[in-house]
Amino acid sequence: MANEAFIRCKGLVKTYKIANRVVLALQGLDLEIQKGELMGIVGASGSGKSTLMNILGGLDRPSVGQVWVDGLDLLKMSQAALNNYRSRKVGFVWQQGARNLIPYLNALENVRLPITLSGGGGVKSRQRAEELLETVGLSDRLKHRLVEMSGGEQQRVAIAVALANNPTLLLADEPTGEVDTATAASIYGVFRDLTVRFGLTTIIVSHDAAIARYMDRVVAIRDGRVASETTRLGSDHKEMFEEVVLLDSAGRLQIPRDYLNHFNIKGRVKVELTEDGILILPAPGNGSKTSGDGADSDGDEPDAAPETLWQKLRTPGGWRRLWTR
Repeated sequence: MANEAFIRCKGLVKTYKIANRVVLALQGLDLEIQKGELMGIVGASGSGKSTLMNILGGLDRPSVGQVWVDGLDLLKMSQAALNNYRSRKVGFVWQQGARNLIPYLNALENVRLPITLSGGGGVKSRQRAEELLETVGLSDRLKHRLVEMSGGEQQRVAIAVALANNPTLLLADEPTGEVDTATAASIYGVFRDLTVRFGLTTIIVSHDAAIARYMDRVVAIRDGRVASETTRLGSDHKEMFEEVVLLDSAGRLQIPRDYLNHFNIKGRVKVELTEDGILILPAPGNGSKTSGDGADSDGDEPDAAPETLWQKLRTPGGWRRLWTR
């Protein structure tokens, strides 16, 4: 289909079992990404952004849901097919240098290695490696080892390594987490140039919302679902951004925390249909401590996040409060 998205995620759920505890990393996530986009994914630690990247990269499978990349249904692929997809279609850049590069090899040798392993040995691998290092601005650092390069230069080598297999999808997990602001800006510039030059679809995961100034689009993930989307508007000379709250396929949305705090909304709301849209108002008794069947509140209810829903359950031992995010 001509208008088919390059990446489509529908209802993604991912659970992990740690000891005797089940962790819900993704909670019905929906997302579409167009071919050629330079997109950022932001969110707090534990929000599910790295889990999503691992699924898109073929490193993990969702527990429930559907995910397509470039027309491929990743959930239906065999493990062998998924391994082939990961090695031929996807390039990875990690925050930790140890996952990107081999420290005792120089820049040229690091980039040549994956080319050689995929069957491109000899002169071909050297030429390809030199071209990639020149593309990321390191033509004068070919013979330098990691200890002889700055953090920003090391990440540029890592980007060249990620491009060695001619991927269509480039995934970067916190690629600027260990460099200063100026270096981070230059690295984002490299990603943008490469996305255009090689026709890549590039996704960069970060905890820093300021990444929006370098991306075409940024989505924020909270509690395992896409909460909002920020689009960069205008030219480089005048930065303008538009943020919208996203509605998922089940009709759910995550209202910005500042709005909830302003109206002291903590779980109960009234929804009214107006001529201009849908109006959300605090419900009577919203946020107040109430008792049921004559039982008094014990007064030890913790401060919940604004989007937290809570309820009280009566048990033989008395009233219990449950909080769910």
